[in-house]
Amino acid sequence: MEESNDKNPDENQIPEVDPLVKKLQDTLSLGKRHRFWETQPVGQFKDLGNPTLLEGSIEAPTPLEELRQDPYNLPSQYEWTTCDINSEETCTEIYNLLTNNYVEDDENMFRFNYSKEFLLWALHPPGYFPSWHIGVRVKGSGKLVAFIAGIPARIRVLDQIVQMAEINFLCVHKKLRSKRLAPVMIKEVTRRVHLENIWQAAYTAGVVLPTPVCSCQYWHRSLNPKKLIEVGFSRLGARMTMSRTIKLYKLPESTVTLGFRAMELRDIPTVTLLLRTYLAQFDVAPDFDENDVEHWLLPKENVVHSYLVENPETLEITDFCSFYILPSSILGSQNYSTLKAAYSYYNVVTQIPLLQLMNDALIVAKQKDYDVFNALDVMHNESFLKELKFGPGDGQLHYYLYNYRIRQALRPSELGLVLL
Repeated sequence: MEESNDKNPDENQIPEVDPLVKKLQDTLSLGKRHRFWETQPVGQFKDLGNPTLLEGSIEAPTPLEELRQDPYNLPSQYEWTTCDINSEETCTEIYNLLTNNYVEDDENMFRFNYSKEFLLWALHPPGYFPSWHIGVRVKGSGKLVAFIAGIPARIRVLDQIVQMAEINFLCVHKKLRSKRLAPVMIKEVTRRVHLENIWQAAYTAGVVLPTPVCSCQYWHRSLNPKKLIEVGFSRLGARMTMSRTIKLYKLPESTVTLGFRAMELRDIPTVTLLLRTYLAQFDVAPDFDENDVEHWLLPKENVVHSYLVENPETLEITDFCSFYILPSSILGSQNYSTLKAAYSYYNVVTQIPLLQLMNDALIVAKQKDYDVFNALDVMHNESFLKELKFGPGDGQLHYYLYNYRIRQALRPSELGLVLL
């Protein structure tokens, strides 16, 4: 793992960070072997550059009456369960499973800690299917030991709007990693998605599987550099003192853009239009309607925060930014238990520079006491990262489409999709 000391940055350079998020959603990794994925309708490495392959669906839909009706077989001591996220008890079980067993960094210093409020938000979009929230329990004890979830989404790929499932939160208890549960869980969620007559899916992983449609990098902006250094998330740069580092990352006390305010319910139609117009320029992007915008972008404290710029004279809404909240448990620190992280979500500018809008986003994130602000280099994000003192992470996040081929992999700037 790269460390800032290896880079030997001069005193004005930004120390590099060593984040958990380089392994973000390493959900569908099955180790180095791809024997499972080579049996699936996904882009295969051997097909790269083959001009005879058509873009679009790889396999035609199966007639619904021919689909498998029974769940796939689990090892005899386990059984399937459909998880009702609305049940406080079940939500707590999923939360505990993820909090203790989900993605960690390579050095086992941090582990994602999705809040229960976040899980409810992430798994309950308009039109969600309860049957796509799938758990595995131990027979007898009833203990929840594995989970995978899908949600429906409309995603535009080039000029086609495709009904898809977004697959996420694949988690198997640490003690059961040798049981090969992950492939059967992926097959089971695929079966249930097919039963709703949906044949494509989108997902991300921190590892290279057959075959990414886009590979992106996380960048990190220190908001609380002293804490980040003390817990080992980032390191003091060469020839940098703590006080100089704190000064380097200091932000203004208040936002600078006139008319910058939190998004409200009344703003949904205008924000939807802004967002749809903006996302139209990217090759892969969500096809959001007003219901989607209300669900995904209306502010929810400690889950998602959205701000816009309203012209004080004309009351026209011209610009928009948002970030979601995904804390991590800090493992092994005596002084801190939680790393509070904000993640850049969807941002749209028409009247002010993106640099200025994102600087205001950093300021409100700091006001809300978040420790770090993370952003992928998707959409136009690359234009502000270095200028606003983001440092590059040392891993990548790979985007995949199931049963949908794009002939050429996208550059991050051609991708308009952020998956949680």
